[in-house]
Amino acid sequence: MEDKDLKALWQRFEEKLDESLVLQRKNAQAISQLKIKSTLTSMRPSKIFTIVVGILWVVFVDSLIIGLWPYATWFFLISALIQVILTKLAIGIYLYQLILIGQMDISRTVLETQEKIAALKASTLWCARLMFLQFPVWTTFFVHPNMLQPGPGLFIQIVITASFCFVALWLFFNIKYENRDKKWFRLIFEGNEWTPVLRAMDLLAEIRGFRREDLEEEYV
Repeated sequence: MEDKDLKALWQRFEEKLDESLVLQRKNAQAISQLKIKSTLTSMRPSKIFTIVVGILWVVFVDSLIIGLWPYATWFFLISALIQVILTKLAIGIYLYQLILIGQMDISRTVLETQEKIAALKASTLWCARLMFLQFPVWTTFFVHPNMLQPGPGLFIQIVITASFCFVALWLFFNIKYENRDKKWFRLIFEGNEWTPVLRAMDLLAEIRGFRREDLEEEYV
């Protein structure tokens, strides 16, 4: 066999190898996209359940506010209003997240998928911030004006409410993606509310890696 035949054979072999590698990367990208879809879809049942429970809770609290409005103390009414408003905002965020999950499509571009996952991440953090702002009202809804007389009871009440306010505000300002590796953050977000989002972000990073390799080969 002459040199030119060997060169032609070797060139065909390299072309077949390149085609095989490209096909493998495309298959890997498709599998990663399917995994992203599956991972985020796994969040749907828990979110639907939370929305249903949240709506029932909102209906119950709204009924209490309306029914007890002429009789309840302002401490109870203001506390209940703050709690139910924050809960309604959280329900709205959960509905928004369900829409985002429903819009996930493996045929879309990586950039579009990245935007959806980023929106899920940001809305999850905001939902947690809002829910923790409820902390102080759980210490004030039962307060009666007679309890505000100077004495040990008033001091204890102030200390408890102030402590809950401090914790709520600290969490509100510190719940952010940069703190995801801290123990307190992992303790709060461990489970189906956060883990699928992180998993989807890792899979998306793999896809971007495949795309970079393809671009590098094009310029070689």
